[in-house]
Amino acid sequence: MKPNYYIVILIFIILSSCDFLKKVDSKVPVARVNDTYLYQEDIKDLISNGTTKEDSILRVSNYITHWATQQLLINGAKINLSEGKQIEFNALVQQYKNDLFINAYLEALVKRSIDTSVTQQEAIEVYNRNIETFKLNEELIKFRYINVSDNNINLKDIEERFKRFDQEDKVILDSIAIQFKSYSLNDSIWIRLDQATSKIPVINSDNKKELLKKSNFIQLKDSLGLYLMQINEVLHRNDLAPIEYVMPTIKQIVINKRKLEFIKQLEKDITKDAIKNKQFEIFN
Repeated sequence: MKPNYYIVILIFIILSSCDFLKKVDSKVPVARVNDTYLYQEDIKDLISNGTTKEDSILRVSNYITHWATQQLLINGAKINLSEGKQIEFNALVQQYKNDLFINAYLEALVKRSIDTSVTQQEAIEVYNRNIETFKLNEELIKFRYINVSDNNINLKDIEERFKRFDQEDKVILDSIAIQFKSYSLNDSIWIRLDQATSKIPVINSDNKKELLKKSNFIQLKDSLGLYLMQINEVLHRNDLAPIEYVMPTIKQIVINKRKLEFIKQLEKDITKDAIKNKQFEIFN
């Protein structure tokens, strides 16, 4: 018999003779590479409820083969890599482990201790201090649009209300929105120009520039129907981004600053306390 076949038989016996998902009291080996063993408890979580026996066997077999390959490669690396290189790698692994523990600990402390609310005044101060960094590298527009069938019996009324767009018009258009193939009536927020064009397939390189004309009404038609578009405001590249548009970035700047200040103070305090409690000392 081939070695892989023995593995499959062994797995089949394990799955058939015991409840694979129950905790194993003693370590039962299922595979070995030199002096390194893979135990039943190491692979028990691979199988979920409802998995067929055939799929379970295949999944575990693949895992064992992958595990064995890794072990063989590690053994080969230890034999062929110089002692200095192995010491270097072990130091990197230890440093990475330390960083994982420290970062997880700090994140937990930060989450528990840092206030993540940002006032409007704080946001304005950050915006004004960093105003040159908030120049746009893309066009922004405020606009609304409707895609409606060009044979809609209420088309004339819809167009009039869409253009006028007073409070009553907003309510009525919203109430009949089921008639529209697609629409966006919230023209009070800034969006990227490419977001707008992605919503409206009739926009192309030839008519795209029409979206960059303030207070412009556009009416275009294609096989999907009639598109009504109204551009309210436009900002171009290198214009200053509106504070409301960059507010998420501003909030993150404020919160990150608080995190750094908190961590810096924590490091000072924890070292100071360790010296005071004789947990830490430097020998001359």
